Amino acid sequence: MSECWLCVVGIGEDGPDGLSPIARRIVEEAELLAGGERHLALIPPGTAERMAWTTPFADNLDRLAAWRGRRVCVLASGDPMWFGAGATLVRRFGIGQVRVVAHPGAFSLAAARLGWALHETRCLSIHGRPFETIVPHLTPGARLLLLAEDGGSAARLAAHLAASGLGETAISVFEHLGGPAERCRTAAAAQWPIARTADLNTIALALPDRWSGRPPLACVPGLPDEAFRHDGQLTKREIRAATLAALAPWPGAHLWDVGAGCGSVAIEWCRAGGTATAIERTAERCRLIAENALALGVPQLDLRQGAAPRILAGLTPPPDALFIGGGLSAPGVIEACWAALRPGGRMVANAVTSEGEVLLLAWQAKNGGSLARLSVARLETTGRFHSWHPLMPVTQYSGLKP
Repeated sequence: MSECWLCVVGIGEDGPDGLSPIARRIVEEAELLAGGERHLALIPPGTAERMAWTTPFADNLDRLAAWRGRRVCVLASGDPMWFGAGATLVRRFGIGQVRVVAHPGAFSLAAARLGWALHETRCLSIHGRPFETIVPHLTPGARLLLLAEDGGSAARLAAHLAASGLGETAISVFEHLGGPAERCRTAAAAQWPIARTADLNTIALALPDRWSGRPPLACVPGLPDEAFRHDGQLTKREIRAATLAALAPWPGAHLWDVGAGCGSVAIEWCRAGGTATAIERTAERCRLIAENALALGVPQLDLRQGAAPRILAGLTPPPDALFIGGGLSAPGVIEACWAALRPGGRMVANAVTSEGEVLLLAWQAKNGGSLARLSVARLETTGRFHSWHPLMPVTQYSGLKP
């Protein structure tokens, strides 16, 4: 650690009294103290210069770099590696130049107050993020801890939960955790009584084990068709599940969904832990994609309006996997998609027309990969009788780029 000039020290609401001897010595010996105004105010005046964060945060990194080789201490909330500044600073300067001294963070303190096992609790942040990102985590019996955006976060969450039929969810708001002003407020979402709490708060959600309203949405691909708003341009549930299986999503992987329709494949990819860019030609369908992404808990979906292949030029980041759901027969689309795919990436394309099938047959003969014919029939009622109604068969190509 001798080369470390930048120390990131976690600090709680109890200020210097809660610091370990090592952390206290780092703070006392620093030539520069940097952090938010609230954190700097916890430290009594001394000889160190002070640098309060400005926005955007990225600008502060160059200001810190000017102090390279001096004793610099950055103050951060609790554990700096839990949605904190620690990871950002390590990415910029490297672990060889950064030392992180953790402190019990809001998640640890809240779990201790509630008696929750932290490894069985989902720890998320809605600070600077849409609160809809929690939607995929709303499952029976789930326990969630959330870093709040501000004092109005709990009321907004309560209203959303109540409107979603989850008004029985127990909400606990911990204000100023770990400090002399600590306070906890608890109520069911449907009866949440407080419009605004202290801005510095952590929210705990305890969802009921049994749901009286809508059934929970699955965590695996194949959401019901009714989960999506669409104009008919929808990859049907059974075909969509097979398509996602062929695409083989993994956390952190990036997908391009070309001809996205209502965005169902891209949205389910994101719900599986990846990131995605949905590419759609019409403004109306782009609006449906945005609404579906928000409702199904993936507001981070990157949405681009335009026609392939022209819009693909220069689009970043390049995809680890690529799905062609619409516009397959347009000249140059499949070639442009294959060219954009990362080496080792997977391309899946679905065709429902004879023209699209001919194109896929020729592509597979030239470039390898596999082809499958997917046929699904659904039982429907016709008067007093029931009969099988087949969906349009789909020819599906799947191939790995060398």
